[in-house]
Amino acid sequence: MLRSLVFFCSLVLLLAPVCRLGATAPDATGQYFTSFDGTRIYYEVAGSGAPVLLVHGFIVDGTSWKRTALYQQLLDAGFRVIVPDLRGNGQSDKPHTPEAYANDAEARDLMGLMSALGITHYRVVGYSRGSIITARLLALDTRVDRAVLGGMGAAFTKPEWPRREKFYHALMGEDVPELAGMVRHVQEAGLDQRALAYLQKEQPSTPPDVLGRVQQPVLVIAGDQDNDNGIAEELAALFPHARAVRVPGEHNRTYHTEAFAENVLAFLQED
Repeated sequence: MLRSLVFFCSLVLLLAPVCRLGATAPDATGQYFTSFDGTRIYYEVAGSGAPVLLVHGFIVDGTSWKRTALYQQLLDAGFRVIVPDLRGNGQSDKPHTPEAYANDAEARDLMGLMSALGITHYRVVGYSRGSIITARLLALDTRVDRAVLGGMGAAFTKPEWPRREKFYHALMGEDVPELAGMVRHVQEAGLDQRALAYLQKEQPSTPPDVLGRVQQPVLVIAGDQDNDNGIAEELAALFPHARAVRVPGEHNRTYHTEAFAENVLAFLQED
């Protein structure tokens, strides 16, 4: 994937109304969950034990996690691994109104899914844009025990993040030369360009003062060649109980590596 799209990959103001688990999806391992506004969210669950939610990045879906060393290591370690497709991606519904992605819709989907699965405590791993959504879960959901923010610096804490705005305009068809390759990839891959644009338009930000009130342990992890979304160490410094770790790699590949998996797994297994 082109470097120009790597910086993305990748509330509750009120708790979502009671949501419903749906019928079995086209394959045997997946199901659909009907979220607060009727949007269907596809997810898969594997393994048993303590639950870990994996939140994917931008222009990918949950299957991206299944190609990583971390996915299998979590299963081998006895975790219950929950892998959704965020709305607008993969096999989940892709609404074509910006309002469908506003007001922490993605975080509310995930919180509702955890409720529907009867989960009272869980751990979260986000990567790239998935880390932005994970930050919202840290701010909104007291059931999160600890969280990993991968491939992310502090840039997303600014509502008017210039790179986010460029992605939105490019995906809406405006001429943004440095992102022409990203748009071409979206079109050639048959992804829903309008849904992806609205994901950028309504992408949440979490201010530093809110991150400063998070009491859960946080691991901020990034490749040693990855400052695409800001500086990992600067993000870690915003949390009271966080540490930053660098492992070998650039943005697109770091979360696939053994080094990433080993550090994340060790963190998730801490008391």
